[in-house]
Amino acid sequence: MTGLEPFGARLRRAMDERGPLCVGIDPHASLLSEWGLNDDVAGLERFSRTVVEAVADRVAVLKPQSAFFERFGSRGVAVLEKTVREARAAGALVVMDAKRGDIGSTMAAYAESFLHKDAPLFSDALTVSPYLGYGSLSPAVALARESGTGLFVLALTSNPEGGEVQHAVRHDGRTVGATMLGHLSVENAGEEPLGSFGAVVGATLGDLSSYDLDINGPLLAPGIGAQGAKAADLPAVFGSAVRNVVPNVSRGVLRHGPDATTLRDAAERFAEEIRAAVTAA
Repeated sequence: MTGLEPFGARLRRAMDERGPLCVGIDPHASLLSEWGLNDDVAGLERFSRTVVEAVADRVAVLKPQSAFFERFGSRGVAVLEKTVREARAAGALVVMDAKRGDIGSTMAAYAESFLHKDAPLFSDALTVSPYLGYGSLSPAVALARESGTGLFVLALTSNPEGGEVQHAVRHDGRTVGATMLGHLSVENAGEEPLGSFGAVVGATLGDLSSYDLDINGPLLAPGIGAQGAKAADLPAVFGSAVRNVVPNVSRGVLRHGPDATTLRDAAERFAEEIRAAVTAA
């Protein structure tokens, strides 16, 4: 397989040129209703097309949440395929938020579904769960290297339940979350200008100075906007790694629909706030 330029390099360039912002595409029923759309495939398609047309030519990353498309079955997945294809054609990098995690040939099949260049859902990166052991991700890591795509590994998530696993202390004295960050640092060693194997780290977690976030890879950071975190909080949370943070904003942008202009203005406002916070750090 002939791969793309590595995801990390493409992401670094997109963040520098367009600003470090990821806009989530989360067409759940309540948002469809707020937009005056029916909770059906037609509403799903209208919602997704509007977001792509409004912001895909100006934000660095779009992150569709696969579950909100899958709930409509094959027709919903068809909408997701079109959304990914059109977002990438407009210049945005697409991170598929599917949080896949399994072992062996099953993990390989999940990876091929999203990271193989000929897959209908081919995306620039995929979110994955390492909680069957980091080594279970090996098929996805290998395919990402081959195809020039990336992974975002769940490491320190913002949901309250995550702590019972991610903050658990291993026999070597490190937490499980820190162990995942350590694996990613190894994956990204020597990569320039940025490695392709990132972590998901919540922007709402406060002081993370006890964790080494300098993994030479991107940090996908949910929590800005509706979940309570602000762009100005990023330097305090991420410290010296803040330049590699890709803050994700979903409802904070999407609630401004269905008007494409107000969606675009909201995305540009968040991007500028984040850029200013990062630059000032």
